[in-house]
Amino acid sequence: MTKGSRWVRWSFLGLLLPLATGAAAWQGWAWWSWANRPVSDSTADTAAQIVQIQIPPGTPGQQIGQDLEAAGLIRSATAWKLWSRWQAWQNPEVGFQAGTYALSPSDSMTAMAETIRSGQVVQTSFTIPEGWNRRQMATYFQEAGLFSADAFLAATEQIPKDQYPWLPDAIPHLEGFLFPDTYQLPAEGVTPEAVVDAMLQRFETAALPLYQQATTDLSLLEWATLASIVEKESVVPDERGIIAGVFTNRLRQNMPLGADPTVEYGLGITQTKEQPLTWAQVGTPSPYNTYINPGLPPTPIASPGQASLEATLAPTSTDYLYFVARYDGTHVFSRTLAEHEAARDAIRAAIDN
Repeated sequence: MTKGSRWVRWSFLGLLLPLATGAAAWQGWAWWSWANRPVSDSTADTAAQIVQIQIPPGTPGQQIGQDLEAAGLIRSATAWKLWSRWQAWQNPEVGFQAGTYALSPSDSMTAMAETIRSGQVVQTSFTIPEGWNRRQMATYFQEAGLFSADAFLAATEQIPKDQYPWLPDAIPHLEGFLFPDTYQLPAEGVTPEAVVDAMLQRFETAALPLYQQATTDLSLLEWATLASIVEKESVVPDERGIIAGVFTNRLRQNMPLGADPTVEYGLGITQTKEQPLTWAQVGTPSPYNTYINPGLPPTPIASPGQASLEATLAPTSTDYLYFVARYDGTHVFSRTLAEHEAARDAIRAAIDN
């Protein structure tokens, strides 16, 4: 034990005990050792012993000690009070942090105090895959019991331009800018607004620099929109750049993109191998129908991941203008309409057989 640590320990005992020697001092030290010892000496099945304690903002340290003692997590609220006062005198700028904590009776009282002083709150983790749209996210959050789908959708329709001035003007919602990733938020802070804010922050740090450092004729909105279509069409990573190249070629030649996922998004449906898009659906007017409307749809149709964002900025140089899905994740790429129609018919015949 160093000289400094001896001074801290005996200075603390000065708060704990009257000036005394002999038996009284020893009894005081024994009492403190008992109070700081874990309530449970057993480390078996520690997870089953975990108790969640919620500390509202502004809760006094004395009340926290009483709550911990009532929950069977510490031996003495009085010892907690004395230790809290000592810590406040030592470092008045660091206090107990509000939040929800997962504590174990197998931890010492001082270890619990450090956990709460350092704000090691319970975290809620959630993962948003690449290619999900905001309605899929809303369903996911509702099924996870975090909040309602409607509440999330409403939050995505609030455009925080004051906080994120790079967001495009006049967008109806945040589709395409909610970055797909794994997130962790304090358990009591998981609200639709907090989730949206975390996802926009991640787009700002992970995606926006790609655009700012690139040489492209695409606006930010066009980039996110095209990348979202590339994301939805790409299953095999090796084809991502080629698909981006096909769409880039079609845009340059003023050809309709003819992307099935945009039609699905506009109609709110998802085609399958057993139920592909019908000609009637492909012919249904919609701002998102890229068979009917030239150019890009008005907004992204999903959240593109890093790879699709990068591929859209640097598409593979190719003379392909068409591709058709094999329903195994791969595509047949063609240069002419005749080649494309032949490939499409061959794939349909294989499915029918």
